[in-house]
Amino acid sequence: MGTSHDLIVIGAGPAGLVAAWRAAQRGFKVTLLERADHVGGMGASVEVAGIRCDQGSHRLDRATPEGLLRDLRTLMGDDLQLRTRSSRIRVGDQWLSLPLRVDEVARRLPASLLARIAKDSTTMSFRRGSEESYASVVQSRVGPALYESVYGPLAQKQWGMPGENISAEQAYRQSARLSAWKVAGRAVGRLRRKKQQTASGYYYPRNGFGELVEALANAAVDSGVDIRLEAEVDRVRVYEDEVEVGTQDGDVVTGGLVFSTLPLPVLARISRPAPSLTSIESAARLRYRAMLLVYVVHEGGRWSRYDSHDIPDPRTPVLRISEPANYRDNPADPDDHSVLCAEIPCSMTDEVWGLDDESLADLVDETLGLTGLPSVNRVHVETRRLGQVYPIYRLGYENDLAEVDAWARMIRRIVTLGRQGLFIFDNVHQALLMAYDAVDAIRDDGRFDRYAWTVARERFSRS
Repeated sequence: MGTSHDLIVIGAGPAGLVAAWRAAQRGFKVTLLERADHVGGMGASVEVAGIRCDQGSHRLDRATPEGLLRDLRTLMGDDLQLRTRSSRIRVGDQWLSLPLRVDEVARRLPASLLARIAKDSTTMSFRRGSEESYASVVQSRVGPALYESVYGPLAQKQWGMPGENISAEQAYRQSARLSAWKVAGRAVGRLRRKKQQTASGYYYPRNGFGELVEALANAAVDSGVDIRLEAEVDRVRVYEDEVEVGTQDGDVVTGGLVFSTLPLPVLARISRPAPSLTSIESAARLRYRAMLLVYVVHEGGRWSRYDSHDIPDPRTPVLRISEPANYRDNPADPDDHSVLCAEIPCSMTDEVWGLDDESLADLVDETLGLTGLPSVNRVHVETRRLGQVYPIYRLGYENDLAEVDAWARMIRRIVTLGRQGLFIFDNVHQALLMAYDAVDAIRDDGRFDRYAWTVARERFSRS
């Protein structure tokens, strides 16, 4: 290419870091622009009371393909640990292990709920409801009893609207969890009492999930990537032979190709030539759910033996409580205190968004009491606010996304990828694999193979 950079990557989240690293390995001149003062995006870790904590609950799925795992092990060595999952979910007034165990479901759930689950499982094959919404799909898969006690409350809490107003697409993305409940329901219906052993696990770095993105960033720098932090992109202008990317502090970077992990609505707002009015209106309707993270320091050793607790209970806005130190085996973690991370999905206009730290810690205390979890010996609390976390798959979002995505696909020299860039909420390993495919689609002469990238995107859409 005849421009100053072969590739400009916008956003230093996991997908952006991998794309920059892989492209540099192929010999391309790469600059990566990140608005924050650190790399990793939501995948970065923060330190609270001397303990590395994630921004929410992150894991690297055990289904991660071996080729990707091999590359990550090369970067991280033994620090990438295979861990056994020790999660729980609150159903009614009982805590159940995740993944579900049939014997535990049958033993712990109330007889009335078990009877409804068993009845739903016997009529599952005869249920022919519509599949127009999240609610209708989930009820057709697992039955009304489990929808009302688990999935309906979770949907309301996570996306801020009832399942009847959420696209069926979101249910299809939860097929693994739905299948687990379906198996459990059928087993209960047939009164299978023998213990079920379910293989489960995940990969997790010894020093918090942020160690993974830090390793990717180091590898990128070692390969020649110019990573520029505190460089918030506020304009992207496409010319015939190059793309010009400008930042708020006045810097201008030119390149032959841009990989953007910006949220699609943001890219539509700052791009020139601008999209059509129809595309701009569609982009404005693509919304995200925000997230409050409340870190509570517990004095007196570990608070529990579980890595996370999922909480469908509608009486509290807390969706999940995790204990970061339980995700890993790290002798450096202190013995005399621990940290809890409470996740609260919300809108930035919700009252909870404006609460101070101590009020949010009190809310966590109330959640512990409501759900039968141990009390916390609180000695410190701090919070973080993330503005764009969950894409909201409301009914009809597909039409708006198709309109904006069609515009983005037609822009020469710009490729959108990653969770935000494609308005998806997939596992980390899928975002990493997507970045691999994007770089593989760059030809040796620097031109981008749109056919190869389209095939890769279609494959991901079906996974």
